[in-house]
Amino acid sequence: MANDPDIKRLLWFIFAGSRGGINRLKIISKLIEKPLNTNQLAKELGLDYKAIQHHIRVLEKNNLIIPVGEKYGITYFISTFLEVNMETYKEIENKLDKSK
Repeated sequence: MANDPDIKRLLWFIFAGSRGGINRLKIISKLIEKPLNTNQLAKELGLDYKAIQHHIRVLEKNNLIIPVGEKYGITYFISTFLEVNMETYKEIENKLDKSK
């Protein structure tokens, strides 16, 4: 399943082909380090809380992160789907880092 062209296309679109992709990449990088809630992500990344909420919805909708908990206590973890495709994610992350 790793290096599936459809998954690669999806990840490229989410992180490079749409507005806010770089911020979504930063969110995933933080969540790989440790699970965080929306407020913690906003503080650590220096982004607006509402912007983080939007990116979280996009990442959840595409099955890249999973919420655990309820209401304000929701903590986000990277999904098994993303873990399985981590090689593709890292490849995209490296290419986008070099293009800066």
